[in-house]
Amino acid sequence: MITGKDIVVVGMQSWDITIGSNCKNIAWELAKHNRVLYVNRALDRISAIRLKHEPDIQNRLKSLRGETDDIQQIAPQLWTLNPRTLLESANWMPTPFLFDFVNKLNNKRIAKQVTKAMQRLGFGDIILFNDNDFFRNFYMQELLPGVKSTIYYIRDNLVSQPYFSKQGKRLEPMLMAKSDLVVANSAYLADYGRQHNPRSYDIGQGCEFELFTQAGTPVRPTELEGIKGPIIGYVGALLTARLDIGILEHIATARPDWSIVLVGPEDGNFQSSRLHQLPNVHFTGSRPGSMLPAFIHYFDVCINPQALNDMTIGNYPRKVDEYLAMGKPVVATETVAMRMFAGHTYLCKNAAEYVQQIDNILNNPVAESVVRDRITFALSHTWENSVEAMSKHYFELPGVAKPATATAL
Repeated sequence: MITGKDIVVVGMQSWDITIGSNCKNIAWELAKHNRVLYVNRALDRISAIRLKHEPDIQNRLKSLRGETDDIQQIAPQLWTLNPRTLLESANWMPTPFLFDFVNKLNNKRIAKQVTKAMQRLGFGDIILFNDNDFFRNFYMQELLPGVKSTIYYIRDNLVSQPYFSKQGKRLEPMLMAKSDLVVANSAYLADYGRQHNPRSYDIGQGCEFELFTQAGTPVRPTELEGIKGPIIGYVGALLTARLDIGILEHIATARPDWSIVLVGPEDGNFQSSRLHQLPNVHFTGSRPGSMLPAFIHYFDVCINPQALNDMTIGNYPRKVDEYLAMGKPVVATETVAMRMFAGHTYLCKNAAEYVQQIDNILNNPVAESVVRDRITFALSHTWENSVEAMSKHYFELPGVAKPATATAL
């Protein structure tokens, strides 16, 4: 494990975001053995005007005005920084030359604030950990003093999205190439990284299982009252960018004797889809996270009907880990990232295979040992293990001193 280092974490997500964050989880884990400075997303002028009433923007503005300390201590060895600077919008620039000019100016403004924070905290030789930010932190390894090694972390194929693709398809490969180490949360993204840096590795990722491993039988949700089994269920946001409505329609129409329960908020396409006209499809809407294990407990089969596109194909399926942590049978779309789950899930290439696999599960109960294996496999996906995998590859870098306990990693 990496220990006794000063680590600066930069990226696209601030500490005070309301959604889960791989970067925050990794920072927490690193801070158990190192001093960590987590740099929040610097405020840009447009957001400061348009979103000035949002809580996270208010936090940045208070720091800018000097009303709050720009450095906040979160844990004994973990601090956050609100950079006291405003950035210029650059992505609309018509040419790479103009974009690079403004983007480097933005990088310099951030680096100046990070350098001041490092000096206040007494940070010396540092490891720079970049969470998927190839814009605002593209030049950071050259601008920050004392950078001894750089780790670039890929958790999403951002360059597949219109906003990021314009400049990102050019910048991300360059950033990966100049980084000492590239780590990813899926095999697909690690393969992408290796196209630009041979030191690119899949380190998986961790999940928070506390909700999904509680003892006892949960109370059956009232939303499931009157719904006959077998219940085929999905828990999570219902977004057509990530889920294949056609697969759900095929399952529901091919087997009207099955009940399809979808737990989560819907986007517009789901709201207007044919699924709402099918009598065996049931939408619960958004439900508190604390209720999700109860729904999963009463599902006979859990599914992840993932859409296949440039954004989703490399995604780590955290949802599948949550299903497996409760011992449930899982049917999911086959992707490169899903191959590591092949021994514990049922993978499908098309909608017809979904029906076949679900039918097979319902008609062929498995031994209790199989259920235990599912749980054990899922619970092995911890942030500690993910950071240990990253540490192993870090100590393989040329010039990095191997720890005395390296053989135990």
